[in-house]
Amino acid sequence: MKFIDLKAQYARIEEQVNIRIRQVLNHGQYIMGPEVQELEAQLAEFVGVKHCIGVSSGTDALLAAMMALEIGLGDEVITTPFTFIATGEMIALLGAKPVFVDVDTETYNIDPTEIEKSITSRTKAIIPVSLFGQCADFDAINAIADRHALPVIEDGAQSLGATYNGRQSCGLSTIGCTSFFPSKPLGCYGDAGACFTDDDQLASRMREIRNHGQNRRYNHPRIGLNARIDTLQAAILLAKLELFPEEIEARRNIGANYSQMIDERKLPFVTPRIMQGNTSVYAQYTLLSDDREKVLEKLKAANIPTAVHYPIPLNRQPALQTDEFSLKVAERLSEKVFSLPMHPYLTIEDQDRIVSALG
Repeated sequence: MKFIDLKAQYARIEEQVNIRIRQVLNHGQYIMGPEVQELEAQLAEFVGVKHCIGVSSGTDALLAAMMALEIGLGDEVITTPFTFIATGEMIALLGAKPVFVDVDTETYNIDPTEIEKSITSRTKAIIPVSLFGQCADFDAINAIADRHALPVIEDGAQSLGATYNGRQSCGLSTIGCTSFFPSKPLGCYGDAGACFTDDDQLASRMREIRNHGQNRRYNHPRIGLNARIDTLQAAILLAKLELFPEEIEARRNIGANYSQMIDERKLPFVTPRIMQGNTSVYAQYTLLSDDREKVLEKLKAANIPTAVHYPIPLNRQPALQTDEFSLKVAERLSEKVFSLPMHPYLTIEDQDRIVSALG
């Protein structure tokens, strides 16, 4: 059994992927080829925004977004400690300070009630992470941001395809960022990412930033990055986009089925809580256990793969370590949560085997 089965997906779309790759090999435009613009147009339409800017990774998407907002030395950016390091890492890379706010006890996303008290005169942005495939509470977050004239960047690396009150993830704030790392709900066969916005000026800045700050050949009005999306990865994503809606539905059904099976068997785990108005793409299916290590050993003995997201919160990472903030919920979660196999091709028989091993 695989934690994420990418081969099952490839078996379905092998012909489409190979056709797309051959088209790139035939035209030879490996950097910013026509597939990049085609992908950006389709993704912008899917998310429901004016602009999609393809970049080289989800990490670079966050970096380009903050650079477009001119975040830098001495600034503060509010975010969650319960996520992958890229979120806090890119804030620190720009010389800004990550200000960590604790997370909600039910969704594990940033707690909007804790944000406002952390805003200072140096705060330049808020970066909520839509964790495990479910959007953060953007109405509440955006209302706080509006009161303080702050931009909001959604880290949607795990949530493309999820919805919040009928709107798509990555189209909920000033800028949305996502990742196409292979294990993501929409993943390529390498590294890639994208930024989304309705703001024409920010879109123009991010397009310049991803290409060395260039607005036309050999003219560089700003400092930028070498962060272009690869044409081959864009081509692969175009093939995958054709079945993405179907895979989103499969993920939702599998996630709901996991929860139903665990609840029906009255197993001692806290299942994911999907808030009213939300849908999740279940980038991970994550349980909470008061005896995680014992459960992980039991699953390992049954040859069932697991993962822990995230065993060390960002405020305890050596590169970002701080005792400045009270983050009791995030630190508790880091000791108790674990994830089960999750992908659109997980069979009901596999789920039954997994849940039976949990018991």
